[in-house]
Amino acid sequence: MTEETDEKKPLTLAGRGKLEMRRPPAAAGQVRQSFSHGRSKTVTVEVKKKRGAAPVVAAAPAAAPARPAALAPAPAPIRKADTPGPTHDEAVDRSSGMPPKPRVILKPLTDEEKASRTRALEGARRQSVETRARAEEEAARRAEEDARAASEREASSRREAEEAERKRHDEASRTKAADVAAARIGKDDDEDQARPAVAGATAVRPTTAEEDERVRRPGAKVEPPRRPATMRARGDDRRRGGKMTVQGALDENERVRSLASFRRQQQRNNRRDQGPASPQKVFRDVILPETITVQELASRMSERGVDVIKSLMKMGMMVTINQVIDADTAELIATEFGHRPKRVSASDVEIGLRGDEDDSDAKDPRPPVVTIMGHVDHGKTSLLDALRATDVAAGEAGGITQHIGAYQVQLKSGGKITFLDTPGHEAFTSMRARGAKVTDIVVLVVAADDGVMPQTIEAIRHAQAAEVPIIVAINKMDKPGAEPDRVRRELLQHGLVAEEMGGEVITVPVSAKTKQGLDKLEELILLQAEVLELRANANRRADGIVVEAKLDRGRGAVATVLIQRGTLRVGDVMVAGREWGRVRALINDRGLQVDEVRPGEPTEVLGLAGTPEAGDEFSVVADETRARDITAFRTAQAKSAIAATTGRSSLEQMFDKIKIGEAKTLPIIVKGDVRGSVEAIQQALEGISTDEVSVRVLHSAVGAITESDVTLAQASRALIIGFNVRANAQARDRAKRDNIDIRYYSIIYNLVDDMKASLSGMLKPALRENTLGQARIKEVFSITKVGKIAGCEVVEGVARRGARLRLLRDDVVIHEGAIDTLKHFKDDVREVRAGSECGIAIENYQDVQVGDMIEIYEVQEIARTL
Repeated sequence: MTEETDEKKPLTLAGRGKLEMRRPPAAAGQVRQSFSHGRSKTVTVEVKKKRGAAPVVAAAPAAAPARPAALAPAPAPIRKADTPGPTHDEAVDRSSGMPPKPRVILKPLTDEEKASRTRALEGARRQSVETRARAEEEAARRAEEDARAASEREASSRREAEEAERKRHDEASRTKAADVAAARIGKDDDEDQARPAVAGATAVRPTTAEEDERVRRPGAKVEPPRRPATMRARGDDRRRGGKMTVQGALDENERVRSLASFRRQQQRNNRRDQGPASPQKVFRDVILPETITVQELASRMSERGVDVIKSLMKMGMMVTINQVIDADTAELIATEFGHRPKRVSASDVEIGLRGDEDDSDAKDPRPPVVTIMGHVDHGKTSLLDALRATDVAAGEAGGITQHIGAYQVQLKSGGKITFLDTPGHEAFTSMRARGAKVTDIVVLVVAADDGVMPQTIEAIRHAQAAEVPIIVAINKMDKPGAEPDRVRRELLQHGLVAEEMGGEVITVPVSAKTKQGLDKLEELILLQAEVLELRANANRRADGIVVEAKLDRGRGAVATVLIQRGTLRVGDVMVAGREWGRVRALINDRGLQVDEVRPGEPTEVLGLAGTPEAGDEFSVVADETRARDITAFRTAQAKSAIAATTGRSSLEQMFDKIKIGEAKTLPIIVKGDVRGSVEAIQQALEGISTDEVSVRVLHSAVGAITESDVTLAQASRALIIGFNVRANAQARDRAKRDNIDIRYYSIIYNLVDDMKASLSGMLKPALRENTLGQARIKEVFSITKVGKIAGCEVVEGVARRGARLRLLRDDVVIHEGAIDTLKHFKDDVREVRAGSECGIAIENYQDVQVGDMIEIYEVQEIARTL
């Protein structure tokens, strides 16, 4: 068959009965692929139509020429689904004459189908929006990465340029250094050229004057000199030789003297020419505290620690570098080394705290400070109320003053008097003593109907010890039994001679109720103040004394102070005993806030970190640093004193317990409203203690009873006393749960009486012996399994079963015991009276004889009281 016949071969059934149709290669979409080494291959490419595309008409009539857009027919209106028109396929079928295809009738969509299509379209739209958003984010991220990469490339190129510039500059510097070094060691260009070439060595070209000038010019760019190319020897691997140095650039095999070596040689020559110069020793002022370590001493003297230790060893002290030595030894060492020692102490922080004494020209008159003293219930506070026209006594518990009050009275004449009201109870001895120390004048109040009492005598002693003038106010002159002459006579016994009797003591009959003699008392106080010439400097930092201190729940620590010198202002930094603080507010005796307080005036100070002790001195300092240093020193000093006292008392107690047995102690925790009351309670409790029973105050403070106080009481089995304070809710619950006894008091003598009763209950009872009777042994009977029974006749008193007895033989006590059995004939009886006979068996004793006497007695226990 020919090729033409093969190409026109008709369609036949071949093989397995499948219909095959051969197409020419172009129609089948064949493509020839070329491979390496001249190989090729023909493959068939199948072209698939897109779904939904319009059918292609195989034989279409010739297309008419395109008409302009203006003449184009209008688009046919869209037909409704119920009357569909002929489709495109039907039109083709009519034109080709072929039988038409079956028509497809479009049915209207239901609501569900519409909703599903709407959801599908909405999902597709949402997916398209999300895809577009992701694409935008991806584009932004790529742009940011491109910008970052561009900035990194720019920075890298900048660094490379800087590195290249630095290398060029280093190369120029090395070249110039090499040239200078070669010139200094006397090598010229000929010798450089005559140097034998070695592997890796390069010749150094000498610089000209023009190049030197260009190098020295600031900012000029110096190109590295060109070195002649040398033949690299076999095995020479300079590429791996490490960093190039000046020495390596000059010669790898021959060492060349460096510029630094040459400079050191010049310095040695200069020192040799100048001769040896020994450094001159510096003598210093060495500050020596009370104790110092060897290392610190050597550091302050700028000496070696070894030298200091050697000096101490010469003195016979084997010490180490960290050992502490005393100030005397340190002073000897510093003197030996030629330094000037200066001794200092921890107490030096208080130097200059009170300031210098003021000149008389700088002092101005100040109000007098008057302390009212006397026995309890003699009308001291009532007299002060009458002077102040107030009612202070109405607020006192039990009608007595239990803490110091500071008040100021403005007189009609314009003068001012500062009054200090002290307690009269015997427990407040320290308060009265403190009031007498800070006062200028003492007004001794004595009741005209009561006379001089013990606390009156005590007040006289305090005033005489303070060396202050005394004015006696004979109060209660309105009472029928008032006898002022009797009071004056009683004062004679204590060294106070009234003016009426030729003495110097002023006595004024007054009445706080009727205000009799108050004007005269004020005049006499002012007159006495003029005689004393009371003056103080107000233009300086304030100092004075703490009269009283307390802890207020809303205001914190409150201290009642009396200004003695200077002016105290809001904002000053003050130190009071072991406490310090910045003054936040000043409140006068009327409850009003003031900005400043002058000398002789009392005030309440708010702002201290804690409650100071009553009687502590206070001073205003420059800054907080010095205030902290002073309080830290005083706190450490107080702790040392407490530790020493505690250790000493513990040792004494130990020996006492060895001698007389262990004493009973009642532990107590005291909480009060003010510091003075707490101090008075402690002194009162210490006064009622004895060698056998005593009160031990574990803790005393100002403020309410807290949970920590209850915890301490539980651990030590102590009693808690609250004086004018109460326990908070947590403390009450804890005390109720742990069964801790909390006692509240508002009057001090009730507290003292209860503590006396408690201590009395701890005392061993007193034993009293009462003789009951006597019996004579007339016969001794021996009974099996019982022992000897004494047949006795009661000659006096009564014999009682269970009573104690003494067996007397020839009037000598040979045994003491108890009656075990008492019988009258065969019956056990409780007692046998005189004139009757009885049988007595002595407990755990059998050696009885006829004629012995038995003394019968009993021991009675009697409770003891303090």
